[in-house]
Amino acid sequence: MTSHRFKVSEQSGNGLGIEVYEVATMQRLIQTRGGSPELLEHYHATGKRQVRFVLEGAGILLEPGAFLYSHGTITSAVKQHEKGNMFARALRSAGTGESAFATSFDGRGEVWTELTSQHFVIAEMEPGEDFLLDDRAFFGCQNTVNLSTHLHTGLSGALSGNGLAQPKLSGRGLFVIESPVPAEEIEVIELNGEELIVDGDLLLMYSASLQVQLRPLVKGLRNALRSGEGLVYVLRGKGQVFFTPTHKRPSVASV
Repeated sequence: MTSHRFKVSEQSGNGLGIEVYEVATMQRLIQTRGGSPELLEHYHATGKRQVRFVLEGAGILLEPGAFLYSHGTITSAVKQHEKGNMFARALRSAGTGESAFATSFDGRGEVWTELTSQHFVIAEMEPGEDFLLDDRAFFGCQNTVNLSTHLHTGLSGALSGNGLAQPKLSGRGLFVIESPVPAEEIEVIELNGEELIVDGDLLLMYSASLQVQLRPLVKGLRNALRSGEGLVYVLRGKGQVFFTPTHKRPSVASV
């Protein structure tokens, strides 16, 4: 059996192309029809995916450990995306689950990433469209996009699965994030002054301009125990919220 890649999504701009591939295995079978042998090919999904970055003079930042191989005239280096001393960077990255460093690739050629069972979402951002990401959601971005850490002022944020600190994207360019569900299952809600209450485990990313509060769904300890609900995110203001209603994972907050 031989492995094969099938492109499922792509986006390009400013010297960079990002492509997402599904990996399948092919099995060849010989079947006799009408007295003559016929070669048939059957493809089986493996549930694995990978990303191909096509560099045409552009540069990218990649999550450490995601690199598989590159081909072309490409230089790589380790880039620090947090300011401050080593201790401060370590604390911030520990809060997000992300590394304080990323691997940069520049030049012309292609960069392939490791296989994973996660899904990928490609998007493009403009200046002023800052986003906060779920822990470990960041995968890669154009080097014109800035990756930093946003610190929540409320200590209650540390009780959620998303932690006290979250990865933040700002700037202009393409980026790709990991998602537990396919892109078509991601729901997007545009807030225009109203309120959205959602289980924090379902949040994938949201506009950094939104006001965020973490609290029990119902008031009072007894009521909270009776409801069986844990902590929820309350988002207010103007911006976008991307979440995954078809996915549910165990929550530290609800234990």
